[in-house]
Amino acid sequence: MTEAVETDAGAARITWHRARDPRLVLAVSHGAGGGIEARDLKALAAALPAHGVSVALVEQPWRVAGKKLAPAPKTLDTGWRGVWPALTAPGSPVISGGRSAGARVACRTAGELGAHAVLALSFPLHPPGKPEKSRAAELLGAGVPTLVVQGGNDPFGRPREFPEEPEGAYDLIEVPYGDHGFAVPKRAETTQEQALETITDGVLKWIGALG
Repeated sequence: MTEAVETDAGAARITWHRARDPRLVLAVSHGAGGGIEARDLKALAAALPAHGVSVALVEQPWRVAGKKLAPAPKTLDTGWRGVWPALTAPGSPVISGGRSAGARVACRTAGELGAHAVLALSFPLHPPGKPEKSRAAELLGAGVPTLVVQGGNDPFGRPREFPEEPEGAYDLIEVPYGDHGFAVPKRAETTQEQALETITDGVLKWIGALG
């Protein structure tokens, strides 16, 4: 089911993949360079509803409007705030999530929106080749249980680059050989299908531990 939502940043769109008897909603948005057709978002939408988790794939207003460039972070936050009432309307706790730029939005707004937890897919810890421009403060400031799912070869931040402190601030799952879009090379010792299973299985295990 697709739902149009008016926000102060323009019209957004939610594509619902509903569980039969949902106990949670996982709301995830896309990055600055793509949409909800991203392989990880599609995999989560296919796998989670059978486990009692409804998945809401959120398209930010700039994507709905057909624009090619994402707006400033504050505008992305405005769009996310605008869709939140529709995400919470079913009455289940909502995990705020996104990939890349969408992960940053989820971290920045989690506290004010009352998110149950945050799922950060391919969190862009820094611009490629510029580790000194760290965005770790956004991740560490989420204030709720947070899971990072990161490709082992992500140029925006490899798993080993993420801060270890403070302890318990977040959990991290590495997708071996994965790039920023979780694509794995054909020569890798793991397949693309196995990479996606690492994501969906890891997210389900983490959700199960949230309580």
